[in-house]
Amino acid sequence: MEPVVKRQLELIYPTDLIKEPVIYQMSKAIDVVFNIRRAKVTAKTGEIVLELEAENDKILDQAVQFLARKGVTVEPVTGTTVES
Repeated sequence: MEPVVKRQLELIYPTDLIKEPVIYQMSKAIDVVFNIRRAKVTAKTGEIVLELEAENDKILDQAVQFLARKGVTVEPVTGTTVES
């Protein structure tokens, strides 16, 4: 796969999902490359800034939907630049 589309997302995990390998599961189910840009995890919550790369926006949308169905709150990161 030659990634051509990038998107940065902020993921907010509820307490019951903190120890689940949700990002790994997403990457196995959907053809995306992920890069964890920042993470803050406590006993009660997890916040991760994740950069996703895929061939097109449709695949990125599928990845976002996968995370949301698992129970992760997904929000776009705005006001930052993604270095190439």
